[in-house]
Amino acid sequence: MYALTHLASEEMENPLLPPMPELIIGLIAFLIVFGFLGKKLLPNINKVLEERRAAIEGGMEKAEAAQAEAQQVLEDYRAQLADARHEAARLRQEAQEQGVALIAEMRSEGQRQREEIIAAGHAQVEADRKSAAAALRQDVGQLAIDLAGKVVGESLTDAGRQSRTIDRFLDSLEVKAADETKAEARR
Repeated sequence: MYALTHLASEEMENPLLPPMPELIIGLIAFLIVFGFLGKKLLPNINKVLEERRAAIEGGMEKAEAAQAEAQQVLEDYRAQLADARHEAARLRQEAQEQGVALIAEMRSEGQRQREEIIAAGHAQVEADRKSAAAALRQDVGQLAIDLAGKVVGESLTDAGRQSRTIDRFLDSLEVKAADETKAEARR
């Protein structure tokens, strides 16, 4: 029975440990597969990973460059927009100033023309008044001579005498009119 237990104890020693020849063959096969993978497959995998990394980094650099360029274009656009706004404001201000100057110039021109028209009107009125006064003086004088000739009963046909008589009569009328105007002004 001892032999049976010994035989059974040898077989039951450690079920997790494989027999030694299988362990050596498995180790050699593992080293061959590991060496093959290390020599042939690992460089290809590293190469593909490096290419991917370079592509990703290049894409990121391109994206960053594009973003920086877009930012610069945006800043340029904003600067141009600000310049355009300043230019528009300046043009509006100049237009307003020109409008104010034009209005002032037109007002002064209108004022000058109005004064010219008024002066011409006054001159015309004065000329018409003098003309009317002369005509009236002549008519009144002729009427006065005719009336005086009828009152006196003789003809006053002498031109010098007529002129002096007319002047005296009109002067006396002007003095009376001036006295009446003064009297009314005092009241």
